[in-house]
Amino acid sequence: MFRSLRFLLPLVVAGPLLAACGDEGASEISVSDAWARASVTDTGAAYVTIANKGNADDALLEARSPIAAKVEVHDMTMEGMVMKMRKLDALRVNAGDEVVLAPGGKHIMLIGLKQALEEGMSVPVTLVFEKAGEIEVNAPVRPASGMNH
Repeated sequence: MFRSLRFLLPLVVAGPLLAACGDEGASEISVSDAWARASVTDTGAAYVTIANKGNADDALLEARSPIAAKVEVHDMTMEGMVMKMRKLDALRVNAGDEVVLAPGGKHIMLIGLKQALEEGMSVPVTLVFEKAGEIEVNAPVRPASGMNH
């Protein structure tokens, strides 16, 4: 009996390690450059840079913030002379890519703000990814007048 256990022991110990090493399709999402634009209305916007350094595509499925009744990921595009904004069901972040949410493009829309976003405060935002799960960021509020950060 001990001889057969001696042969099984390496499999019992190495099995989980091999399974962990073979985790193809891992997403390694990092979020940086978070900020929100000052707003005195009941809507606001937040921006981030999302990098996927893993070997599998991922997607931002939703965003939440305790400061807003509803949070959506939006894209803005120009159609002729008209700027159109639409809600995205998911924002793809392919393996090895970086997606920048910035004024005039993709952004996080904060709807039904519970208070004005004033310069100097910080807005907590939880980003929910398909594979990477939840990532929490704090977005410092910058002046509304500056499009660049």
